[in-house]
Amino acid sequence: MDELARCLRAWRDRLAPAEPAGRRRAPGLRREEVAGRAGVSVDYLARLEQGRAAAPSPSVLNALARALELSPGERDHLFRLGGQAPPGPGRIDRRITPGVQRVLDRLHDLPVVVMDPTGTPVAFNAPARALHGDDDRNILLRHFSGEPSRVLRTAEQTARMEEAAVADLLDVAGRYPADEPLRELIERLLAISPRFAELWEQRPVAPKIADRKTIDHPVAGRITLDCDVMTVAGSDLRLVVYSADPGSEDERALRSLVADAVAQVRDVLVVAD
Repeated sequence: MDELARCLRAWRDRLAPAEPAGRRRAPGLRREEVAGRAGVSVDYLARLEQGRAAAPSPSVLNALARALELSPGERDHLFRLGGQAPPGPGRIDRRITPGVQRVLDRLHDLPVVVMDPTGTPVAFNAPARALHGDDDRNILLRHFSGEPSRVLRTAEQTARMEEAAVADLLDVAGRYPADEPLRELIERLLAISPRFAELWEQRPVAPKIADRKTIDHPVAGRITLDCDVMTVAGSDLRLVVYSADPGSEDERALRSLVADAVAQVRDVLVVAD
């Protein structure tokens, strides 16, 4: 992993900071800035750059490639250094496009999560982190393993969500037969969840519809939000955008939550400086 560490440091050093170089102690972006872009902890990035971390997952490598603005060839080299197969035919390309990155960087008033087609978060903006917490694990794996969730659903809503999710995953599996993380996810879901196995055997076909979610937030309380899923042109990534009815109590609660999240990010950057 020494070559991976050297490449990560070199790629970080070549990125141009937004502020004048005279105000900074080192060239390129700070470790904290790259970690924030990639949605990983500063400690984890430090261990990667020092050759002390275990092999990173494909989703982490994609996030780092995006944060470091790597070319396609550099991204493939990063994957090989990290012990993973680069995205190719029959595999999901989880790389975030520059346009999607601009949405994440500039949309500060609404929570936005970028998902791969398996339901694994690829990136969050700060409001989405505040809304959902720091859990980056696959949403189907969390749900079908029975882990607690901030999203409140009735039994009918849960059944409808499960059927739609399994139908979507079946479609994804047909389009990406060579994707190893996808295959491993399906095998794990079949092993841990009789409910998932039952639905998988039934081969459901369910339409994708707009959703409305009630989230029980530990600070803001219950917030009901529209949850719109948008596909990225030329990619199978999805942007999940949360919004509230204008003038509602939900909008006021969301605005307060978002304001606190943005302020915390600014505080971290000031401390790092």
